[in-house]
Amino acid sequence: MKVKLKVKRSNGESGDAAYSRYEIETADNATVLDALIQVREYEDGTLGLRCSCRAAICGSCSMRVDGHSRLACRAKVIAITRGKEDHEIVVEPMGNMPVIKDLVSDMEIFWSKVRQVSPYLQPEGAVPEHEYLVPNEAMIDLTHTMNCIMCGACVSACTVLEVDKSFIAPAALAKAYRFVGDPRDDHKHDRLEYLAKVQGGIWDCTRCNMCVEVCPKGVAPMDRIMQLREISIDEGMTGGIGVRHSKAFSENIRRNGRLDEARFLPEAVGFFNVPRLLSELPGGLRMLRAGKLPWSHTLPWHKPIGGIKSVRRMFDSIRSQKKGKASS
Repeated sequence: MKVKLKVKRSNGESGDAAYSRYEIETADNATVLDALIQVREYEDGTLGLRCSCRAAICGSCSMRVDGHSRLACRAKVIAITRGKEDHEIVVEPMGNMPVIKDLVSDMEIFWSKVRQVSPYLQPEGAVPEHEYLVPNEAMIDLTHTMNCIMCGACVSACTVLEVDKSFIAPAALAKAYRFVGDPRDDHKHDRLEYLAKVQGGIWDCTRCNMCVEVCPKGVAPMDRIMQLREISIDEGMTGGIGVRHSKAFSENIRRNGRLDEARFLPEAVGFFNVPRLLSELPGGLRMLRAGKLPWSHTLPWHKPIGGIKSVRRMFDSIRSQKKGKASS
């Protein structure tokens, strides 16, 4: 089949970037990586890309294909083009990382985030005669996290990292969960305390779900971050603004059945946190002008949504279940 490629070419040293177009003939079962290798071998030997296993194991060929972070070796050309030969596949390097050359990204940002969470077991006490043994059932919840191949697709797609370079990012936080949940590790509390308090930690995720969508191995990093939040609260780490934000949101919904934007921020940051409230004032005024700050919800005679009793029953049922699990 005929394949049209539009590849972003750049040199990390000069910063210059431009797109090159290629038109080739490939097999019907070709992947984007197959097409790129064909271009490099037979059309343009200067094209830079990374690849190794071609079987979605090594994670080397992560890049953006038609705007989505993915492994090029798993991206079937026919699935992307839907059989339309006039569809031009746009191939670009990963996001949130500097470019070395063409489709080759500098992953130091990725690895620095992983190193930040101490990605290794830290057991204490007497060293066993043989290996550390744990029951199989204790590791079941960690199997999906251990499937991570460190491809960087989630980091490439992370919307928080685009605006906040201090964010530890999805892959590293999922790796942190892997060790927090490992019964052989004796620094669970220390890990959670660090992740809950450090700038760019677990409470800075905006739950955009992009990392879940692009992960080729089903690790679901965002879900692991949410689990870290729950565990940190269970461990008594309830003093941060992230916890107050979460509680204010849930209490808002339980009280009215809808989000009351006018009260949400003061409840989250504190009614007497005047400097923070003043800093958010410009954004509040923009929301007010756009009709996204309904002050009528704060009036004492404003009623909750219909069926609010059902909403409250759901909240209370979930809370009682969590209390039951904690006591057992």
